[in-house]
Amino acid sequence: MDIKTLKKKSDYEWHIEPFGKMRVPAIIYADQQLIKQMDTKVYDQAVNVAKLPGIVKASYAMPDAHWGYGFPIGGVAAFDAEQGGVISAGGVGFDIACGVRTLRTGLVPGDIKPIKERLAELLARKIPAGVGSRGKIKLGPKQMDEMLTGGARWAVKAGYGNEEDLRYVEEGGTITGADPNQVSDYAKKRQHDEVGTLGSGNHYLELQQVIEVYDDEIAKAYGLKKDDITLSIHCGSRGLGHQIGTEFLKRMVTSASSYGLDLPERELACAPINSPVGQSYIGAMRCGMNCALANRQVLTHLVRKVFAEILPQARLTLLYDVSHNTCQVEEHQVNGRLQKLFVHRKGATRAFGPGHPSLSPELRQAGQPVLIGGTMGTASYILAGSKEGMSLAFGSACHGAGRNMSRRQATKQWQGRDVVRSLAERGILIRSPSLRGVAEEAPGAYKDVSAVVKVSHQANLAYKVAKLVPLLCIKG
Repeated sequence: MDIKTLKKKSDYEWHIEPFGKMRVPAIIYADQQLIKQMDTKVYDQAVNVAKLPGIVKASYAMPDAHWGYGFPIGGVAAFDAEQGGVISAGGVGFDIACGVRTLRTGLVPGDIKPIKERLAELLARKIPAGVGSRGKIKLGPKQMDEMLTGGARWAVKAGYGNEEDLRYVEEGGTITGADPNQVSDYAKKRQHDEVGTLGSGNHYLELQQVIEVYDDEIAKAYGLKKDDITLSIHCGSRGLGHQIGTEFLKRMVTSASSYGLDLPERELACAPINSPVGQSYIGAMRCGMNCALANRQVLTHLVRKVFAEILPQARLTLLYDVSHNTCQVEEHQVNGRLQKLFVHRKGATRAFGPGHPSLSPELRQAGQPVLIGGTMGTASYILAGSKEGMSLAFGSACHGAGRNMSRRQATKQWQGRDVVRSLAERGILIRSPSLRGVAEEAPGAYKDVSAVVKVSHQANLAYKVAKLVPLLCIKG
C-alpha cells in the first residue's frame, strides 16, 4: 500500500478521508512497515466498506489486515438498522465464528518434557483434524437444531465440559436469536459429524509456554505467570458455517437491486438489516456462531480426556473463548449517544475494556482477554481489552499475524516436510495429516505477529499481558 495515499494521525493510525461515495472515513491501525506490507486491495476494500448504507463512524482495518472476500480480513464496521444499515455475509466471512479458546493447564515445562512426543502422538490420534475430518458425535435433526441454538451450553448439557467453562465464553456460550429454520438442510448435512473436529487451513491445537509477562496485575487476574503451560484451540463452524456464507452471499447478490442497493463490488453483497433476507441471514449466522462455540467446547472435552490419560495432575481450566468472524448487536457511544449497532468483525476480535458488563466478575476489572494466535513456529499473545479501545474501533483488536503471501505462494517457497523438520530442530513438534497444509501455513507466510501486537498495544486497542511460544502443534 502506498503510504502517500493516507493521512497520518499518529505513528499507529492512518486515515483515508471520505471521497466519492464514501459515507465515512476509513481508518487503518498500523505502523509504516505494516502499511507497506498491506496489499493495495486492503485500501480498496476499506474504502468500499465505507460506502455501505448505514455505516457508523468509520470503516476500520486492524494491523493484521490483508485481502479478504468483500471486507478485508482484519476489517471492522458497524451499522445502524434505524439508518438503513446493512448486514453483509462478506463482512462476517465463510468460517463463521472462527475463534480461539485458551486453557490453563496448571503445568510447567518440566511436566511436559518427559512425555512431549507421546502427548503429541496421542493428541494427533484423538483430535480429528484436516480436510473433511469427521468426529464421533453424529447429530440427528433434533440434536442438530439443539446444538445450533444452544452452542457451548448445549455441549456442556450433553456432557462435554462443565458449567464453569461457560463463564469464560463470550455471551455465556450461547448466541441468542439463532434460527435453525434459516439453515439449509445441506448445511446441516455437512455438519452431521463435524462437531468436535479441527478442520484444515490455519486451524490448530497448540500447547504453549508463557515466556514473558508484561502486566503482572492483569496476568494474575487471568491466572497466568511465567513458565505456565497453556493450550489454545483455533477453529470455527466447519462445513456448516461455510455453507451458510456461500448460500447467503448468492441470495444477497440477487436481492440487492430489489432493495435499491448499489454495491461497490459484488463481493460486498449485503441486505438491509430489517429486510427478510437480512433477518434470515442473522438467524442462520447466529446458528453458525453457536456451532463454532459448541465445536470448541467439545474439542476441550476431548483434550481433557487426553490429558487425564497421560498427565492426570493437569487441571485444564478455561481462560477465555472469543470468536473473530462475527456480526453482533452491541451498544456503543457515538457522538455522545448510546446506539445499538450491528458490529461486523472479520478477522478481528472483540476487545472489551475493564468494567464491561458482558465479562464475568473475575475478569471485569482487568478487561476481556484478547487471544492473538501465531502460526506454528511463531509466538502467540494474550492481551487485555482497553478502556480507550472502546471508543476507537467499537472495542475491537487484531486476531493474529495476518498473511503476507497466499497459500499458493507459500507452497512454492516451502515444503511441508522441511517445515516440520526445521521446527522440530527448535523443539516444536508438528503433527498434521497434510504436509501441503503445513507448507501453506509456514511461519514465513505470515507477518511478524510481534509487530502486529505492538501496534495494537501502542494504538490503545488492547494491551499486552503475556507472550507464549509453541511446544507442539496439531495442524488441520
